[in-house]
Amino acid sequence: MTNRYPLWKYLIIAVVLVAGFLYALPNLYGEDPALQITTEEGVAPAEPVQQRILDLLDAQGIAVKGSGVRNNHFMVRFHNTEVQLKAADQVALALGQQYTVALNLAPTTPEWLRAINAQPMYLGLDLRGGVHFLMEVDTQAAVRQAMERYVSAFRTQLREAGIRYSAVTLNDLSVQIAFSEVPVREEAVQLLRNEYPELTFNSDVRNGKYLLTALLPESEAQEIADLAVQQNITTLRNRVNELGVAEPVIQRQGKNHIVVELPGVQDTARAKDILGTTATLEFHLVNMSYFPNRGGADQPVPPDSRVYPKRDGGYVVLKRDTILTGKFITDAQAGFDQQTGGPEVTIRLNGAGGKIMNDFTSEHVKDFMGVVFIENQTQTRTVDGETKRIRSRSEEVINVAQIQEPLGSRFRITGLDSSHAAHNLALLLRAGSLAAPITIVEERTIGPSLGQQNIEQGFIAAVVSFLVVALFLAAYYRVFGLFADAALLANLVFTIAILSLLQATLTLPGIAGIALSIAMAVDANVLIYERIREELRAGASPQAAIAAGYERAFSAIFDGNITVLMAAVLLFLFGTGPIKGFAVTLSIGVAASMFTAIMGTRALANLVYGGRRGVRLQI
Repeated sequence: MTNRYPLWKYLIIAVVLVAGFLYALPNLYGEDPALQITTEEGVAPAEPVQQRILDLLDAQGIAVKGSGVRNNHFMVRFHNTEVQLKAADQVALALGQQYTVALNLAPTTPEWLRAINAQPMYLGLDLRGGVHFLMEVDTQAAVRQAMERYVSAFRTQLREAGIRYSAVTLNDLSVQIAFSEVPVREEAVQLLRNEYPELTFNSDVRNGKYLLTALLPESEAQEIADLAVQQNITTLRNRVNELGVAEPVIQRQGKNHIVVELPGVQDTARAKDILGTTATLEFHLVNMSYFPNRGGADQPVPPDSRVYPKRDGGYVVLKRDTILTGKFITDAQAGFDQQTGGPEVTIRLNGAGGKIMNDFTSEHVKDFMGVVFIENQTQTRTVDGETKRIRSRSEEVINVAQIQEPLGSRFRITGLDSSHAAHNLALLLRAGSLAAPITIVEERTIGPSLGQQNIEQGFIAAVVSFLVVALFLAAYYRVFGLFADAALLANLVFTIAILSLLQATLTLPGIAGIALSIAMAVDANVLIYERIREELRAGASPQAAIAAGYERAFSAIFDGNITVLMAAVLLFLFGTGPIKGFAVTLSIGVAASMFTAIMGTRALANLVYGGRRGVRLQI
């Protein structure tokens, strides 16, 4: 027995080692504090503006480490965060609202590594710093909004069928219709039950009125609530993309909570403003009998109309029926009106929305249409000595214009306060409106300094433990201990390389997973080497002992690693956030250890001892 590997096996090991080293290498370069500057259209500013920014920073005595365009953003790098924050204030003040200036951390990976798609792995919130939000979704509001749509639909159905009713009102989570006669109510019951089989209808008599109450079944209400949470997650993800955050965590927690983690975000005020605002638009026809309106907020109006405040003062009476809502909007861009110079938002609708708008405006040319801006906010106030979160809903008309001609899928909205308001409105409409209001119930900000401290402490712990284990293996198993040390180092490099290649997020629990996988790799080497020693004590030749040691220890190593992998898979399937990070790094580390501890150390043993007769093993 000679214990030699064929050439192709050595070539495979060499290729894997080189690839692992190359894809782990970007993590050594670190990141620079940077400013990310984009136009309102989300692209890098023109070269004259870029040069203007650099000249401004030079005039202010702010040292710039480097600059350039990357991923459609103009990035200006600095030596530390103090300089970065100072520069952000100066640049934002000089550029105005036409540009977005965001704080960021930019990787310093060389171009030749980026050319082969070698990038550093993302660092989680506990390592990189950033902000953590726990948001509560008002699912009852989502159900209430669904019932509000039934109010409008009932009025339309009964009016078209010629059924006279006294009032249609929303009462908590039910819709109540009042009639003056029983036969009329029964006729309405037959009509509405056929049109809305998902609802439950109950009849009652109260104060001389014959009532019909429409209730939403519990299963339907729960389905609406679940859909609202899922839609909010999608919308929040779109809004986070607008913020340009790398590897955010946005996931559901419980029935009506959403966890949002934004690693690297330092401008937390802007993040809260963008994530926590529920904004959408509704288009209503103006009631021409009250136009122009000179009444107040409490003036009497017909049941099919409602009084809305105008942003620029006064009130306007709009029809209750909604022409169109923000869910049909596919794109929104902020700009300036070429005639007045005021801020505007250009809106693009999808095919269905464009058809609805075109059909409606074709029938109402020369009438007036109002655009209602709806915003839900949560404010923290002190009431009777207790801190409470109070939800508020504001509705105001931002634009009233005459329909000069049929509108299509693209039109403009004017009457906004400022270009900043136009920019934020365009961002919110572009990202989509939230299906239900959300409240930030918990907020944690982790500074970059704390994240750096976690990295340094984790690095020191990993290096010290690695050196202690390496010295013990070398002292106890001698030359074979050096083989194991090389395998451990390769295992660490492979784990980091795979995490970087997958663009996974490393967290503190992830570091624990790496440490545990290294322990598993040590365990595999110990099993192999102890088996070789047993074979030698039993009188086997050195070459036979090496072969038997690797072959007979394989089943125990395989069983142990498979058990750990099964546990890691279960943790990934049923865990959340950091638990999943731990499971991912553990799985990658265990898989890498199977390669390094078995094939890697065997290759080294074959190179040193293979083919040599009468050799004495240093084990």
